[in-house]
Amino acid sequence: MNCFSHCFSICFGRSRHIGNDVYEPLLQENERDAVTELLQYLENRRRIDFFQGDPLRTLSTLAYSDNIDLKRSAALAFAEITEKDVREVNRDTLEPIMYLLQTNDSEVQRAAAAALGNLAVTVPNKLLIVQLGGLEPLIQLMKSNNVEVQCNAVGCITNLATHNDNKGKIARSGALVELVKLAKSKDIRVQRNATGALLNMTHTEDNRHQLVKAGAIPLLVSLLNSNDKDVQYYSITAISNIAVDADNRVKLANESKLIQYLIHLMSSQTPKIQCQAALALRNLASDEKFQLEIVEYGGLPPLLELLKSNSQQIVLAAVACIRNISIHNVNEKPIVEAGFLKLLIELISSDKGEEIQCHALSTIRNLAASDYNKQLIIKEGAAETIINLLIESNNNSNDKGKGTSNSYLAHGQTYGPIIKSEMTAALAILALSDDIRPLLFKIRVCDAIFPLTDENEPLEVQANAASCIGNLAIRLEDDSQFVDAWPQIVNYLSRFLESKDLTLQHIALWTILQFIESDGSLKVLLSQTSSLVQKIKKLLKVFNDNLEKSNNNNQTIQEIKRIITNISNGLNSMENEENNKLLDDGSNDEASTISNQDQSTNY
Repeated sequence: MNCFSHCFSICFGRSRHIGNDVYEPLLQENERDAVTELLQYLENRRRIDFFQGDPLRTLSTLAYSDNIDLKRSAALAFAEITEKDVREVNRDTLEPIMYLLQTNDSEVQRAAAAALGNLAVTVPNKLLIVQLGGLEPLIQLMKSNNVEVQCNAVGCITNLATHNDNKGKIARSGALVELVKLAKSKDIRVQRNATGALLNMTHTEDNRHQLVKAGAIPLLVSLLNSNDKDVQYYSITAISNIAVDADNRVKLANESKLIQYLIHLMSSQTPKIQCQAALALRNLASDEKFQLEIVEYGGLPPLLELLKSNSQQIVLAAVACIRNISIHNVNEKPIVEAGFLKLLIELISSDKGEEIQCHALSTIRNLAASDYNKQLIIKEGAAETIINLLIESNNNSNDKGKGTSNSYLAHGQTYGPIIKSEMTAALAILALSDDIRPLLFKIRVCDAIFPLTDENEPLEVQANAASCIGNLAIRLEDDSQFVDAWPQIVNYLSRFLESKDLTLQHIALWTILQFIESDGSLKVLLSQTSSLVQKIKKLLKVFNDNLEKSNNNNQTIQEIKRIITNISNGLNSMENEENNKLLDDGSNDEASTISNQDQSTNY
């Protein structure tokens, strides 16, 4: 029965029989007037504003009546009105509706909860409902035995939970335990609303912990098998958000079927479920255990398929997941053998977004940790692609880009610091291999890397580029490109040596050590660059003084000590060689002079 029919039956229904001959009017006079007025308002509802003035007073009279039929009329009216007219309202509108929530009648409760849920769509109303104490009656309604009441109460909580200011209050109100219970409901509407509300509560760390404490994890995992796509989606997304926190991942690790379920859902026919399954696996793969399990349980083939998707969001989720999986060295070979390299290289030069490019580059960098994969990465053209992209970006930043038919970038387009940082890091890893370095020189790695040490580049890009140069200098056979760029090299090495950043100092010293240990022109150039040598000596003294005072003996400190010792020995050797050379040159001059004098005397 709609509100109009309900009011009509009340207004023109029979009176109640009190005694043998005494009858009492069914309604008080003001209540009967209110019913009549409401009927008139409803007949002209398109022109009536029910949220203020006489129409609102009429509804309030019915809501606060002791007559259950009038309460039902008010609740039904509020529900019907708010279905079509949702706007910001004040407490005068909300208070009678919240009063109706507390009526011990399921029909009133159902309609009032529906009305409040409709109004809870707008932001000001969300906040005001909670401020006026709306949570407590809604929580009580969630405990109702009436499914319709449960459904509408949970739906209202779901809407309220979309506002950040309400989330903490909901978490502390006791609502989470009831939501977890209702997420097990056999009624799909109740279950859907409850899982939606649980999802809305996963956007802050404290609320996630409260959810886990309320027993949400086993429930959400079980709901991954739901036949309802919305319930599946809400559950996957909630798990993905919960997995952001390290301590929650420990608890998720106890769910033995979780990884298999998520891998299966990556092959869902519903794109948003595919995407969220990959995102959930990405977050879980922050931990070593899950990195291994995803590969072990067959996660690579569906991830490979998702990388081929036309959806940018799905590709992003998949490449971010494979990036995390590739962190574990055990997974490096399976990823390469599964055929990911070709797709990753395509993504590097694609126009699908910087974030996708970054994850693809980071994955290649991780895979390059093994010598076996380094060769395959070179063979597939990853290094050449990266180098060409950097060269074009460098040229474009200098307004030199011409935009050929083989160009990767549009004229004037350059890469941002994140992309360049990932590219230089990948090249630095590849340059560690003795077999790879000559190949990198052939494909113009120096043209790509040297310009990125400029002081105008972001510091991380400078550092990665310098690391790559240092690695390229290991056992360098042909140093001609380094000799040509010597002023540029001196420039960044000087800055790094004078920096307060330990990492930059370490990079500079490592590079200098390679120059000292080389047998070519770089060692000579270094010895002739007195300003650089003085800065090296100054930093070595600081390091030695600090190391003598420090009890720290970790691996990094040990490496620094080794570099310092070798550089000191190298500098001493260079100075000795220079002194010996001067002595040799001086002896020859003296002998020549004596000889001349002898000749002169004899003459």
